[in-house]
Amino acid sequence: MKAKMVHECIHALDLEKSLEFYEKALGLVEQSSMGPEDGSWKNVYIGNDETDFQMELTWNNGRTEPYNNGGRDTHLAFEVDDMDSARALHEEMGCICFVNEKMGIYFIEDPDGCWLEIVPAK
Repeated sequence: MKAKMVHECIHALDLEKSLEFYEKALGLVEQSSMGPEDGSWKNVYIGNDETDFQMELTWNNGRTEPYNNGGRDTHLAFEVDDMDSARALHEEMGCICFVNEKMGIYFIEDPDGCWLEIVPAK
């Protein structure tokens, strides 16, 4: 099995302000985005030509309280070349803590309680 880090997620209270900051401070620009038609949330993936690693900014409509980005939603994601063998290994280890079958992803938890997202290779 091979694993590749692909993105880091941070929740943004003010998406436009965050996008402006990351572009100015680090040269990271929007590369893609996704979200439901109702606009209740949006994921914006930012990056640059230096690496294919991206920052995911997650915004939720109507949110007024600051996020605790040290929680479980803040995570590293690892792209694996063989999802079946990766999942079998993680099941054997007993470290799978959340599965999202609809999205085809799952999370594992490290010994310190940090969640790591496992995604299939594109």
